[in-house]
Amino acid sequence: MRLLRRKFLHLGVGAAALAAVSRVVLAQAYPTRPVRLIVGFPAGGSNDLHARLIAEWLTKHFGRSFIVENRAGAGGNIGAEAVARAVPDGYTLSVCGSTELRNEILYSDLKFSFTRDLAPVAGIMLGPQVLVVHPAFSARSVLELIAAAKANPDSLTVASAGLGSSPHISWELFRSMTGVRIVHVPYRGGAPAMTDLLGQQVQLYFSTLADAMEHIKAGRLRALGVTTATRVRALPDVPAIAEFVQGYEAVGWLGVTAPKDTPTAIIEMLNKAINTGLADPKIAHTIADWGETVFAGSSADFTRFIAAENEKWGKVIRAANIKL
Repeated sequence: MRLLRRKFLHLGVGAAALAAVSRVVLAQAYPTRPVRLIVGFPAGGSNDLHARLIAEWLTKHFGRSFIVENRAGAGGNIGAEAVARAVPDGYTLSVCGSTELRNEILYSDLKFSFTRDLAPVAGIMLGPQVLVVHPAFSARSVLELIAAAKANPDSLTVASAGLGSSPHISWELFRSMTGVRIVHVPYRGGAPAMTDLLGQQVQLYFSTLADAMEHIKAGRLRALGVTTATRVRALPDVPAIAEFVQGYEAVGWLGVTAPKDTPTAIIEMLNKAINTGLADPKIAHTIADWGETVFAGSSADFTRFIAAENEKWGKVIRAANIKL
């Protein structure tokens, strides 16, 4: 009986060792076939553009095809869930970010968890927003805006790209930190929100830098402040909102994630390759031209960043009682 038990124990240890060796061999050979980069939004959008930028680099770096696959719908949830359900072998990845992370809090009926079912691989970019107004609007600074809003509660309007969108969440953080009462007007996307801001149908909007830059340079919009902790290179004369509202910071971000239980060796290999690509002057300049900053670091750094973002925005969303 003891002999039989020893044989079973040896078999168990041997199987575990074989599995560990297999994972190491798999990682060393990776990739041996095309890798899918799933994007939860349509082609041509920010997520898609960054995915194609990184896919091109990874294809060159590894000598294997990294193919962008768009699975749009449900605010990025369809694409994120597809990756969460994929085999954790490194051949199905996601380019996703702050929107998909917030969805875990905004939606009550998701069949997966961003923080539980996806493994952070590497960051790609940090995207500031900019608080813009029409040039005819009286306030010329963040402090003047706050004063005007407090003098006339509920008389001003702030547009967003929809409930739970980045402009909406950025506004809710601003509102909670300043105590102003401004009427929120949600639109179905950033384009109609921008159109009505230019037409003076609404007074305020937290826009992406990429969408607002041309209008700011042409004088069609006035920038009151950027949402990063410090000023951005693309708009050096525009103050950070944090210069007037201490501690204010609201940035979008994108990165690469993999299914949970993807071998650590593969995650680290991808992390190193992506960081090498982000250090390439061509890629870095492209990201800078889009009004963003490179977001490089270890997979552990990215994991900690996501946990902090989840805690921060979870408090904002729950306090504002935003549900989708």
